[in-house]
Amino acid sequence: MKRIFFFVLLFSFGYGQDLAATIVDVIQSTGRPSSVIAKLCWTPAKIIQLHSLLTKEYIQFSAGDVIKDDDTQFYGEEQHIVFLADLDCPDIDAHFNKSGSRNFFRAPFRWILFGDTVNNYDDIVPEAVANLDILIDSEVLVIRSVDDTVELHLIYKVSSNNTWNTEYYGTWDTKNRFQKSPRFLEPTSLRRLDIDGYEISICYVLTNNRSVEHLSDGLDDHIDTITKVNFPTTNHLLDFLNAKRKYVFADTWGYRVNGTWNGMTGYLLRGEVEIGGSPMFFTFERVSIVDYISSPTPTRSKFVFQQPKLSYENNLFLLPFNTTVWYSTIALIFIIYLVLLLVTKWEWKKTSHLIESRKRDAGVLRANGVDVIVLIFGAACQQGSPSELKGSLGRVVMLVLFLTLMFLYTSYSANIVALLQSSSSHIKTLDDLLHSRIKFGVHDTVFNRYYFSTATEPVRKAIYEKKVAPPGTTPRFMTMDEGVIQMRKGLFAFHMETGVGYKFVGKYFNEGEKCGLREIQYLQVIDPWLAVRKNTPFREMFKIGTKRIQEHGLQYRENLLMYEKRPKCSGGGSNFVSVSMVDCYPALVILSYGAIVALFLLGLEILVYKREKILRKLSCVRHHNYE
Repeated sequence: MKRIFFFVLLFSFGYGQDLAATIVDVIQSTGRPSSVIAKLCWTPAKIIQLHSLLTKEYIQFSAGDVIKDDDTQFYGEEQHIVFLADLDCPDIDAHFNKSGSRNFFRAPFRWILFGDTVNNYDDIVPEAVANLDILIDSEVLVIRSVDDTVELHLIYKVSSNNTWNTEYYGTWDTKNRFQKSPRFLEPTSLRRLDIDGYEISICYVLTNNRSVEHLSDGLDDHIDTITKVNFPTTNHLLDFLNAKRKYVFADTWGYRVNGTWNGMTGYLLRGEVEIGGSPMFFTFERVSIVDYISSPTPTRSKFVFQQPKLSYENNLFLLPFNTTVWYSTIALIFIIYLVLLLVTKWEWKKTSHLIESRKRDAGVLRANGVDVIVLIFGAACQQGSPSELKGSLGRVVMLVLFLTLMFLYTSYSANIVALLQSSSSHIKTLDDLLHSRIKFGVHDTVFNRYYFSTATEPVRKAIYEKKVAPPGTTPRFMTMDEGVIQMRKGLFAFHMETGVGYKFVGKYFNEGEKCGLREIQYLQVIDPWLAVRKNTPFREMFKIGTKRIQEHGLQYRENLLMYEKRPKCSGGGSNFVSVSMVDCYPALVILSYGAIVALFLLGLEILVYKREKILRKLSCVRHHNYE
């Protein structure tokens, strides 16, 4: 049930049973639990009589001026509190002033005021409350005695400087008791939606001076998008309330600087505007100074990047087979090596009578381990071998060797081709992104500069200090065009408002390139919310209006016009990915190491050859001297 600001001014029509019964009936008409706190100038007998009637209806009652205690707390039971106050009490003005200073004349507190001092006035509004701010979210029930009947009227003001408005609430008499008007079945916020042209101030955040000229024409919709998407809907809201409007513009959402708040939050805190038209993030610091009413625009800022090639994170030449297959392949080759070695030795032993002719034949496989290893290595690389076994058994073994390694080579090569077209999926968190080789960029906005520079969480702080703004360099804040173009080139993560940024992705990216996009959340905030001034009397009306706008699809229409959803992957299979040096890096490393080893062995052979040559010359000279 809606919280209501419930005043009841009961103009005395004679103390006694009727007065107490009327108070009880009025409290019960709200249909919710109540706890009565009374300031009365009655005799003890009359107070006991009222207490007895309230107790019978299970309504708590206490008499005494608890408002005089500045530390009075209700511990979340404010919606149950009903204040009774006798207008005839001599210090009633001071009582009201104290209550006003503590915001007790606000929802959800309710009041019942009564006394003889105003019963002779023709005006429904009693003099004792004429200067109080009984605003549009409150309910003030004025009970006037007409013959044997009591008439009840609600009074309120749209603002402190406006005139009083009245609503007929019902009647009470001894026969029919309390009769409420049927129109009061609706809550207060729905009954008073028409504020009759009252001017409401609304603040928008514009980071670009030209945006004020393009709030509704669709030009440069990527600049100040969050404001432009909500400008028409907040105007719908004020039209819904039949309110005039006053626009106030700020250059920032508002942050605490030297103990004070600037920007839109500062306007709300000082009461200079009633509502912020540009949604802002729901943060712990702002919760205590503004009220949030709804989240109209589901958009977030994230790091968006193309998934890097698999080769940037892994050695592609080790990925085609899993560990078990690698071990099995090595074991199989070792077994074939042993079999070939045994068969070779057996053939050489079997043909020992032809040993001289076989040695002269370079095409016959020698019975030593090095030659067998060279044969197997050539077969694995699909290069063949210059030597072979001549016997039937040896040829069968070599056939099995070449067939086995051919199938392994084919499977390996096919997997390599597939992996060259694959993207890495290892970057899943901010920590992964921080320790990757990807460069960073951030869309140059007010809130990005603030949240990145003030981050305290270790990973986020390291991202700013090492990737976004390294010491001695210009912070990498850039325009949307620059960031998206760099992101398309690859190995670049761009922090942007996704709803706006994906429009530029559609502009610069090919269809196949959209398939590899990934998102990682950086800001520790939820979707932006509309904020209103703390304790504004229009809060419930603003809530109802924004919900109606969303229910009728007006907000969805504006979001759809301004924001782009994450692009769907289409044509990813036709996107050609060329092989780069990074993909071939492990092979080039092996080639380089092999060349170095070959040169080393070549030098070693040259040294050995020269050594032997020198030794031969020395041997010849020594032999000649002996002769």
